[in-house]
Amino acid sequence: MRAFAATVIASLLLTTLPSHAQHPNDPMIEACRATGLIALKEQSPPLRDLVFDVESLAVSKTNTSVEDIRVRTVIMGEAYLERERETRGSHRFVCLIGNKGKVLLTFFTAQ
Repeated sequence: MRAFAATVIASLLLTTLPSHAQHPNDPMIEACRATGLIALKEQSPPLRDLVFDVESLAVSKTNTSVEDIRVRTVIMGEAYLERERETRGSHRFVCLIGNKGKVLLTFFTAQ
């Protein structure tokens, strides 16, 4: 699965348009954060919140497909996982958004 995700991400990066700064309240960014938080909480229930580093966000429009699924936006950046009494180091993330703002994939990796 990781190899597939890496291949998909690499191909998308080659076909994206230049990235631009985004406002942290952008609905696409919030959708990535919310779905990412849900997925991470399934693996680690003590997780309280997921905070994106707004300065690191890169949002790129694209017009590509993975098989028959359209990908319209790629968001990359750094995120911090907040637990009960601590905030862990940053994690890099990639979020793929399809038609109508639907989050297709949010992938996190520890640095």
